[in-house]
Amino acid sequence: MSFIESEERVALRKAVRAVAGRYGFAYTDECIRSGKRNTEVWEEMGRAGFLGVNLPEEYGGGGAGIYELALVLEEAAAAGVPLIMMVVSPAICGTIISRFGTDEQKQTWLPGIADGSLVMAFGITEPDAGSNSHNLRTVGARDGEDWILNGRKVFVTGVEHADAVLIVGRTEDAKTGRLMPALFIVPRETPGFEYHKIDMDVWENEGQYQLFLDDVRLPGDALVGRPEAGIAQLFAGLNPERVMGAAMAVGSGRYALEKAADYVKTREVWGQPIGAHQGLAHPLAQRHIEVELSRLMMQKAATLIDEGLDAAAGEAANMAKYAAAEASVAALDQAIQSHGGNGLTREYGLATMLAWARIGRIAPVSREMVLNFVAQHSLGLPKSY
Repeated sequence: MSFIESEERVALRKAVRAVAGRYGFAYTDECIRSGKRNTEVWEEMGRAGFLGVNLPEEYGGGGAGIYELALVLEEAAAAGVPLIMMVVSPAICGTIISRFGTDEQKQTWLPGIADGSLVMAFGITEPDAGSNSHNLRTVGARDGEDWILNGRKVFVTGVEHADAVLIVGRTEDAKTGRLMPALFIVPRETPGFEYHKIDMDVWENEGQYQLFLDDVRLPGDALVGRPEAGIAQLFAGLNPERVMGAAMAVGSGRYALEKAADYVKTREVWGQPIGAHQGLAHPLAQRHIEVELSRLMMQKAATLIDEGLDAAAGEAANMAKYAAAEASVAALDQAIQSHGGNGLTREYGLATMLAWARIGRIAPVSREMVLNFVAQHSLGLPKSY
């Protein structure tokens, strides 16, 4: 891993910022408040090749890696355009299908995911199991050549605008009889598949949904990869998810700090900019350091994923997600404080983002679960549950 980004990556950052910057926070905020989908920026990012930069070239992607995809999301979020479906469609679903899907699955889904014309959501969380893949109650059972899927999911992002959902369920191992994780592609309009929007009190462009799967009949080729390899395939998508969550948090933290720095440099009291006072300057400097440190861990995790080092990537991706979420929340809070009362106005576009940034402490995977993981796997401490 080099700490100096290549010319190609630097150019990619500039290109993404140029596109996202034409829309900015005002566009995102208007879309959310009016209930309008952010179609214009999503389609333009897709036409530019940004959404599928990590996917194989033979299927319309850019042939790069998660590092580049995270870079795209970071820059978009830093411009005030956090595209949450990038975490799901190209990062989780695109990665899993490109690594483990059949040729037919790749040809059917990857070109559309790459250019943004197709969107795939991801359903893992359940009301009674959370995201614990070993306790999921959504089960796929064989019926001749088909699969019959039954279960329930909650907090699934962007279903209303998705063409399909990649569902994490479980199937029975033929040798042991144990239920093992498995992944199924479920088109949104499949009979027996219902989705209902959850009434959320958070500033975000994509809704959250409950899913009900009642005797959903799927063809045999709806299963992604091999049933016995479901857990490995699942984490091949969850590690990129953590990195992309970190990228969005880093970008949001950068957005907040840029706003705060501009404000305290131009707001004058008693004949000098308020940013000259250490009481404002030092906390912003601290938040900047924290955001930059979390970005380094994010880049390390992305590099490990792209090098195929899945075990090491899991540890780094969890750490990156934790660090970036904490840094982003702190940066937004300090940016609001630096603005005083103006920080709570719609004009400055900060207060509405605080709850949004707070999501990063809960999803994907809560900060407590990350700390459990690090305590157990990094420090070798006893399991707590």
